[in-house]
Amino acid sequence: MDFLLSGVAACGACVFTNPLEVVKTRMQLQGELRPPGTYTRHYRNVFHAFYTIGRVDGLAALQRGLMPALVYQFSMNGIRLGSYGIAESAGYTRSPDGRLSPLRSTLAGALAGVMGAVTSSPIYLVKTHIQAQSAAEIAVGHQYQHEGMFHALVMIHREHGMAGLWRGAISAVPRVMVGSATQLTTFSSSKEFIGNLGIFPKDSWQVALSAGMTSSFTIAIAMTPFDVASTRLYNQPVGPEGQGLMYKGLLDCLAKIIRTEGLLGIYKGLGASYFRIGPHTILSLLFWDQLRNAYARWTDQR
Repeated sequence: MDFLLSGVAACGACVFTNPLEVVKTRMQLQGELRPPGTYTRHYRNVFHAFYTIGRVDGLAALQRGLMPALVYQFSMNGIRLGSYGIAESAGYTRSPDGRLSPLRSTLAGALAGVMGAVTSSPIYLVKTHIQAQSAAEIAVGHQYQHEGMFHALVMIHREHGMAGLWRGAISAVPRVMVGSATQLTTFSSSKEFIGNLGIFPKDSWQVALSAGMTSSFTIAIAMTPFDVASTRLYNQPVGPEGQGLMYKGLLDCLAKIIRTEGLLGIYKGLGASYFRIGPHTILSLLFWDQLRNAYARWTDQR
């Protein structure tokens, strides 16, 4: 049940935050391996990106890739939050004296994130391709021509086999490990700290909301460099054997970005990342916490 509740919570958040994911993906691909000032900036900031995509691609384009995004969130976060929830309920994230252990919580969050990321990698690959697709006048990054999620999965499998569907999965592991460990550790710690202050009623949604707001800020700072690299690795063109034509792996990608785009290149789209990660973190963790509380109350009444 933990896995189902976690997946439903993540999907609920995804419906609201997918337009921000589209904007974030476009901004992270903008000016790929080009020195600053040598390319046209189609998206000057988050708000200009919303306006530009809506004007050129149409308002529906702001929800581009919603289906793979929902499938990805359900599978990835169902496994990630579900696994962490089981570890938390079993007491594995606490020290022998019953207090929350930052080390145990971090390890549990990282391990849960790895399991979710590797399992759901093919869907994230397709989601990135579809969300990057746009009209030629505002196109950034390599442009795939997928007609939908199932079409993309079939075409990738036909051209590159099963290995092609998991291209970039290993490079995505550090991204999700850092993000998951940061998110779940800061959420659990903040929730316990705020709860102990006694400002809000016990198990109130306000406690979860406050903890989610703290968690979202931390995760945006820690995760963005890995998120930029992951987007680039998933979206890069590939050769006949399925090998990337621009980057060899995570470290090569980060090195090339810093060398050509500067240190700020790995923080491209930071504003978009926070606007996306912030609401998604707050909503998904809030929904997750409240669904778990509701389920616990229901089982107690049976």
